[in-house]
Amino acid sequence: MFNDSKHGFDAAQTEYEAFMLEPHDWVPNNHKLPVVIYRRALLPDSGDLAAAFEILFERNDWPPQWRDGIFDYHHFHATAHEVLGVADGSAQVIVGGPGGRVVTVSAGDALLLPAGTGHCLQSFARHF
Repeated sequence: MFNDSKHGFDAAQTEYEAFMLEPHDWVPNNHKLPVVIYRRALLPDSGDLAAAFEILFERNDWPPQWRDGIFDYHHFHATAHEVLGVADGSAQVIVGGPGGRVVTVSAGDALLLPAGTGHCLQSFARHF
């Protein structure tokens, strides 16, 4: 994913989880593409992770759109995939809509949410 001696590992060393979601109530989720969580896509203690994620995303044709948190209400993007980089702290994020799967993410992690994937910030710690 990102090969930079200051910020991260090369792609072969990055751990990831991938899982599919079924439609849930009013949240369509995506029946063709998985949610992917990259653990330690960047090293958490390597400086300005927000800037490093923007460089990483740009290198992979994901132009940076904004810096902020995740909304604390369930929502999805009907026509756009979304990639999120965790620049600081940690959080519990619900993916898949109300009653969905709770995932914990920490500084250095990245999430790839295919179009239609419900997501919501459940809780957070330290400047998330």
